[in-house]
Amino acid sequence: MKTPDFPIPFVKMSGTGNDFILIDHRQPLIEPDSMSAFAAAVCRRKFSVGADGLILIENAEGADFRWRFFNADGSVAEMCGNGARCAARFAFMQGIAPTKMRFETLAGLIEAEVADQEVAVKMTEPHDLRLHQTISVNNAQLVLHSLNTGVPHAVVFVDNIEETDVRGLGRIIRYHETFQPAGTNVNFVQKRGETFKVRTYERGVEDETLACGTGSAASAIIAALLGQATSPVEIITSGNDRLTILFSLLEHKAGGTAPIVYNVFLKGPAHAVYQGELTAEALL
Repeated sequence: MKTPDFPIPFVKMSGTGNDFILIDHRQPLIEPDSMSAFAAAVCRRKFSVGADGLILIENAEGADFRWRFFNADGSVAEMCGNGARCAARFAFMQGIAPTKMRFETLAGLIEAEVADQEVAVKMTEPHDLRLHQTISVNNAQLVLHSLNTGVPHAVVFVDNIEETDVRGLGRIIRYHETFQPAGTNVNFVQKRGETFKVRTYERGVEDETLACGTGSAASAIIAALLGQATSPVEIITSGNDRLTILFSLLEHKAGGTAPIVYNVFLKGPAHAVYQGELTAEALL
């Protein structure tokens, strides 16, 4: 990895427990071929800053900015809902974008609105819906559902989410042949009155995270398609914070059978935890 010019200013942000390192990269600081290795190094917990992902904010034509998003293992992700909310607030705080903004991601153009610490983002339209799939896991049959809300998600409804082996079972489903070659994120969901508790195993982090915006959106939408909820849906995250998912739903396309889900919004807090400067020792 080519060593970038240090020190590098950054802001650490948290979106309901999903934490990110954000860097204003409109003036390039890191070589493109070094970005993945850089992300994996600075996202290491205890040895560096530590985070679920790295977000680089860059200039764009036809939008307020574009981002480069890297998971903690250095892999590139098309979309991250909580990361998008943090990126929007960061861009507003840095004077890069107004309160209402648009920015480019690999999943498409994202719209966002910042209101103090609360940020709402309009997600890309969900696709690749598959309900009532049965797969073999640990010599047993497991029924789950899947939906791409910017990145692929599997959704499993459980009776006792606290006793669910999110890391062990999530890893098996994440790498299951049904979801190859890209793999999938895995959400375990339990209905609790009018809300839903969601625990997520995230691809790229390769562990349970305290929140997942795209996973919360997938869980809420599938719950609605199964008749368990209506918009807006309140999601309780692993970190016991709350996200609100709003969407419009048409049961079937004209002349077809596939439901249409559109105008999907993810709303919740995005906190600026601290700011500082990365030194070369962050990569050791």
